[in-house]
Amino acid sequence: MNIIFIEPAFPTNQREFVRGLHSAGANVIGIGERPLEYLDDDLKHWMGDYIQIGSVVHEPSLLQAVKAVQGKLWVDRLEATIEAHIMPAAHVREATGIPGTSTRTAYLCRDKPAMKQVLREAGVPCAQSTRAETAQDARDFAASVGYPLIIKPPDGAGASGTYRVDDDATLEHVIRASGLADGVPVAIEEFIEGHEGYIDTISINGEVGHEFITHYYPNVLEAMRERWISPQMVATNRIDEPGYAEVREMTRKVIKVLDIGTSATHMEWFFGPKGLKFSEIGCRPPGVGQWDVYNAANEFDIYYEWATALIHGRKASEPSRRFAAGMIALRPECDGHITGYSGLDEIGNRYGDCIVTAHLPEPGTPTQSVEAGYMANAWMRVRHPDYDALRGILDDIGRTVTVHAS
Repeated sequence: MNIIFIEPAFPTNQREFVRGLHSAGANVIGIGERPLEYLDDDLKHWMGDYIQIGSVVHEPSLLQAVKAVQGKLWVDRLEATIEAHIMPAAHVREATGIPGTSTRTAYLCRDKPAMKQVLREAGVPCAQSTRAETAQDARDFAASVGYPLIIKPPDGAGASGTYRVDDDATLEHVIRASGLADGVPVAIEEFIEGHEGYIDTISINGEVGHEFITHYYPNVLEAMRERWISPQMVATNRIDEPGYAEVREMTRKVIKVLDIGTSATHMEWFFGPKGLKFSEIGCRPPGVGQWDVYNAANEFDIYYEWATALIHGRKASEPSRRFAAGMIALRPECDGHITGYSGLDEIGNRYGDCIVTAHLPEPGTPTQSVEAGYMANAWMRVRHPDYDALRGILDDIGRTVTVHAS
């Protein structure tokens, strides 16, 4: 099978998707922005060909490159795994007749107001929401629904550009800060109180082949605003317990309604006083290297599983579910440059066997802001057979390790 893969070299873990495709028997043709000499020898070996273009989100350039490949051989699939690449890839698929995620599905997995409207009509519980095109739209929605509210870009990812609004004065500030006052549309929705998590799948012909559930501690918006927090994302190995049945059922309904065929998916949810609520879905793998956490927890190769689903329409193996696994972000005590660490030896002595990977930038490395995300500075991945014990270990790491900066 001949598969075009968009942007194989950046970010770094993109190479793992190429490796998986090659291992599963595909002839991989890469289209990316980096020069060929930028690619390492393994990555070059895993690809049968590579085409460099100026931008993989510039659809005319991407279309031209894909047509050039089609002029030489039959293309079975065109795949992208980065949020910003999903819609350009769908448009090019449609223009060239290549199977895969449709433009409708890609749009509904990208545009949050449209996504929620379609799912609400299908009976999936969602927060009240709308697309605000003008400042008055936002004021009218606030008057109808009440506070608190969440305002974000319609096609945003994570907590980027997201605001919590608790009163009229804050709303007026966000109307200006978000660009809505200048005509930039936003998604606006009721704030859902409760615990936040996500469920990731590999869907095969519209059916869930693999699934994994991860919990946020604390919820994302709080984690991305407070420096003192060492936020965690923890994947459970108790997914078969009855408490998860409702979110697993909702996931399957969302996949059906959005007509997702064979693809990775990433779906966020809340559970609280109003029950289980769908938040949003991406027709792609999760970010922050979370698939590597699932590999550590389940002692298998999820990149190979994804590739096997695309190429052969089936699973290659089952996850072991032997470990719960998570990552913890370790924030520098201030912005500037990292000067060192304390508490690492103590943590290593206590939990060395449980630590899978640690990313500890060298002293002198510039820090990144809290808002830059979970992997912006130092972090660790940890696993343990018992979920509750793992939570305790991660909490201890957060209390004990300090990233010094000045």
